[in-house]
Amino acid sequence: QVQLVESGGGLVQAGGSLRLSCAASGRTFSSGAMGWFRQAPGKEREFVAGIRRSAGTTDYAGSVKGRFTISRDNAKNTVYLQMNSLKPEDTGVYYCAATSITFATMTNPQRYDYWGQGTQVTVSS
Repeated sequence: QVQLVESGGGLVQAGGSLRLSCAASGRTFSSGAMGWFRQAPGKEREFVAGIRRSAGTTDYAGSVKGRFTISRDNAKNTVYLQMNSLKPEDTGVYYCAATSITFATMTNPQRYDYWGQGTQVTVSS
């Protein structure tokens, strides 16, 4: 089993920044990927960013590209999401997810086996 714990959420004004962290414990994998998803009230969970464990290649949703950066520290089993130039539409619960399989794309939430509890991000206008 893998446990994922997110931290770093909060309330920020539009244009501000936050950095989310996701610490993984338990069983670890040398392959696969970790991703960040978010869910706003009344909306479906959507892909935000993903990073492959071994290669470190990344992918971003179009709405966050150029503003958010995903990174990893394999030694600490931690993934980060640096969020800059935040907008009110970035508001939602942000979830960290992990999969042991390296897929061609990282955007499908159904391909992730493990999920954190989520951390709230609220961006005020």
